[in-house]
Order: sequence, then structure tokens, then C-alpha cells
Amino acid sequence: MKKVRVLITPKEGLLDPQGRAVEEMLKDNGFEVQHVRVGKLVEMEVKEGTDIKSMVEKFIINPLIEDYEIEEL
Repeated sequence: MKKVRVLITPKEGLLDPQGRAVEEMLKDNGFEVQHVRVGKLVEMEVKEGTDIKSMVEKFIINPLIEDYEIEEL
């Protein structure tokens, strides 16, 4: 088995209400930030040879609104 991490973020240019709320809260508290995006992190152990890309695209993300990165740990 190998460990993988999938980082899922909203596609560029799409509305990210959570990211906007976090950005506004940080600005209201004196931090200089911009372009805040909130995503999801999925960690799992998979059998060697698993088609991780296919699994992620079919069952974990919504390809219309989300981008992702796969990192092998």
C-alpha cells in the first residue's frame, strides 16, 4: 500500500464563498491577504498499481468546478 494526498481546490475564476469569507475576516483583523481559496484535503492508502487519477476524477472531485493535485507520500 502507498499513501497519497489529494488537494482539491475550486477552479480559477469560480466563486469561492468560503475563500471570500476567510479573506474578509483576515482583512478585518488587520492582515494583508488576497486571493484566498478554501479547498479539501483527502489522504488515503491505496494498493500499488491503483489508477489514482481515474479514481479521483470519477468519485472524489466534481471536474466541472474543482481542480486537484495528487501527491504520493
